[in-house]
Amino acid sequence: MKKIGITFLAACLGGAVAIGTYKLVENKYTNGLTFEEKQKVYFTNNPSAPISSSTGDLDFTQAAAAVTPAVVHIKTTYNATAKEGGGQDPFQDMFEDFFGNRRRSQGPMKGSGSGVIISDDGYIVTNNHVVDNADIIDVILPDKRSLKGKIIGRDANTDLALIKIEGKGFPIVKLGNSDNVRVGEWVLAVGYPFALNTTVTAGIVSAKGRSIGILNQSNRPSPDGSPQLNTAIESFIQTDAAINRGNSGGALVNTRGELIGINAAIASQTGNYEGYGFAIPINLAKKILDDFREFGTVKRGYIGVSFQDLDAERAKALGVDQINGLYVQDIVPGGGAQAAGIQQGDILTKVNGTTITSSSDLQEMVGRLRPGDKVQLAYLRDGKERNTTVVLKGEESVKTAGNSRSAEVVKKNLGASFAPLNETLKKKYKINSGLIVTQVRPGGFFDQIELPEGTIIVSINGKAITKVEDIESAISSGKNNMATINAITPDGYQMRYQFQVR
Repeated sequence: MKKIGITFLAACLGGAVAIGTYKLVENKYTNGLTFEEKQKVYFTNNPSAPISSSTGDLDFTQAAAAVTPAVVHIKTTYNATAKEGGGQDPFQDMFEDFFGNRRRSQGPMKGSGSGVIISDDGYIVTNNHVVDNADIIDVILPDKRSLKGKIIGRDANTDLALIKIEGKGFPIVKLGNSDNVRVGEWVLAVGYPFALNTTVTAGIVSAKGRSIGILNQSNRPSPDGSPQLNTAIESFIQTDAAINRGNSGGALVNTRGELIGINAAIASQTGNYEGYGFAIPINLAKKILDDFREFGTVKRGYIGVSFQDLDAERAKALGVDQINGLYVQDIVPGGGAQAAGIQQGDILTKVNGTTITSSSDLQEMVGRLRPGDKVQLAYLRDGKERNTTVVLKGEESVKTAGNSRSAEVVKKNLGASFAPLNETLKKKYKINSGLIVTQVRPGGFFDQIELPEGTIIVSINGKAITKVEDIESAISSGKNNMATINAITPDGYQMRYQFQVR
């Protein structure tokens, strides 16, 4: 009997050790998973009844019931002296016009937004503008519990942020696949508009891949006054589901209760709902959020080009026949595109076999990748389609684009971007040199004299211009700090401009 007792005790002890070891290994394994992989484990261990879309009779009750427990109210507090002078910058004011998430007072400023729990251990996705510069973040759960939130990572280029609350066993919203979203399908917006308790609104997907310019930083001046490169990614899902102040950071879900977007902006003259709302696609957010948790910041890969969307008017000005695709106006020295043979004046038409119709198409697909990843690009040059593989570079490669002496001179004095002439325009105007103006930036010399895009700069101070680097030396050769530009307008008129070099 004694032997049996000892054997039984040893068996129990061995079982406990085995369970403890298993749990240790399991926790270590789980911590290394992406949010999407963690969710698969969660839903495998916590199966729920499938949710039918029920769009035939417009019954959204199942989807709403599945999502609302995991959409939270985020309240933020900002010290009045958090910024020098105690005020906010004009760019933040613009965000307030779109989102209306902050309220000024004589004391600390208060903010209100929404968030979505995506991991049962307390990770919450929201908008960057909801928590940016917040001194205190309070997360109010639907069951009225209030917990302190900690910022894990945030990114102004995508307007995404990841925060964390302490605890376990939180309800979560299932991550969907935004690539499968179709225009016309029903969606629900869930959040805390006007600081009301959980609110659900319904509408349809009105469009995909929308760019509305709210994140575009290219016209924001840097500390030295020169324009900054635009590294923002805008490829919003547009919906007519009612989104209002306080909805920022909330959930856009399909009728199966799957998270397909993070509500981020509205198009409105009043700051309130007027028919159009915009959400960040969840497939882009997945990569950004995993970066936040792993690195605390975004590891974003860059092709190494600046480009413009094409339409009939711009194509005519640039002397190209293609109206779809992206016109390459600048190449980053040492970037991935330069190494792959991409040149100014090329037209990007496909990325990884998918046709590009706008800048948002390229930005979203590349935004899901990291430095070192490869992308297949198709492009047109002299009317012929070519293919190449680009190895994405890190953020440091993009910063060099605005740091060269030539680029600084051009930005400061002319305020424009240029690309080489194609053979069609050279033959048309019977010239052998010249650069075409692909973009005119606000506040620069070209903007002041209303010089249009599509103008050809033939020479400066009598020196022929064939590449951007020629501009600096040509401008520097002028007498008495004056520069003379010979140009051909898009209408074919020859013009001469003079200006003082600053």
